[in-house]
Amino acid sequence: MDGDVPITIRYPWTEPPAPGEWTQIAEGVLWIRLPLPMALDHVNVYALDDGDGWTVVDTGMSSKKTRLIWERLMAGPLSGRPVNRVVVTHHHPDHVGNAGWFQTEHDAELVASRTSWLFARMLTLDEQESWPQETLDFYRSAGMATEVLSKRKADRPFNFADVVYPMPLGFTRIKQGDVIHMGGRDWDVHMGNGHAPEHATFWSRDDNLVLTGDQILSSISSNLGVYATEPMADPVSDWLEACERLETLARPDHLVLGGHKLPFVGLPTRMRQLIENHHGALERLLSDLDKPKAAAECFPALFKRPIKDGEYGLALVEAVAHLNHLYHIDAVTRTRRADGAWEYLRKG
Repeated sequence: MDGDVPITIRYPWTEPPAPGEWTQIAEGVLWIRLPLPMALDHVNVYALDDGDGWTVVDTGMSSKKTRLIWERLMAGPLSGRPVNRVVVTHHHPDHVGNAGWFQTEHDAELVASRTSWLFARMLTLDEQESWPQETLDFYRSAGMATEVLSKRKADRPFNFADVVYPMPLGFTRIKQGDVIHMGGRDWDVHMGNGHAPEHATFWSRDDNLVLTGDQILSSISSNLGVYATEPMADPVSDWLEACERLETLARPDHLVLGGHKLPFVGLPTRMRQLIENHHGALERLLSDLDKPKAAAECFPALFKRPIKDGEYGLALVEAVAHLNHLYHIDAVTRTRRADGAWEYLRKG
């Protein structure tokens, strides 16, 4: 949903490291890319040299393939020194997926926000062989297309346990305002929100590096989704608050190391884009609600492009998020349709 803000963003590296390879970003900081089995086919992770070992920031999705890559990395660029610590930016599987493996098999310390750890461990333990009724009801309330819902019901539901290695008890908490030492640098911890609750970002005090996970990405907007776990959530409000707060920290020389796409310079511009993109999406959506519409009917106004089959689920939960925001700020009314879907209508 990127808008028309002038682009003043620069990419120091035009190509990512190949899977299992690495790029040195700065002294003691390695950029590594791991594969993902989805449309967004990669996740960026970072290894920071602590002298006697390494701190790894994010871990990729749990799979034998990914762990083989990690083992090659530990024998190669990580010089056979141990991964002593894993820092997780947020609880999503492509970031926390191998944290438990590092803890169990390599005796690594896990560092995360309390909310990230609680969500990751709770969802990993909550294994479902069939769809919970609450989830099916939530999809119906969003107006999910009948054929999409029927196909989902016929398949086994997505489970964190399928793509997140079992997580043992125990972690070290980080919170807003903390300082953590990694890779020979002191980093200020600033929490984001919206894409994931209590999402950790790290701002180096000693040079221009910023580790942002999925809170700040260079060329895509992070998904802001609402799920059956909290159907009235307003992640758009959380996202905008976090962006406006983090924008005050942004410097033109910051080198931003995100969880996807390429590292970039030009953070003040990108922060303004991220804020204006969602304000623009909300304005388009509100303008389109001159007639009652369910979330699944709002894709054209919200995304301005066709939504492919593989994108449908993320598009739906993002549409619910933007409608929830408009409802919470009292810009729309909603009524329950005969098929169970909520329809939203602009006030006035």
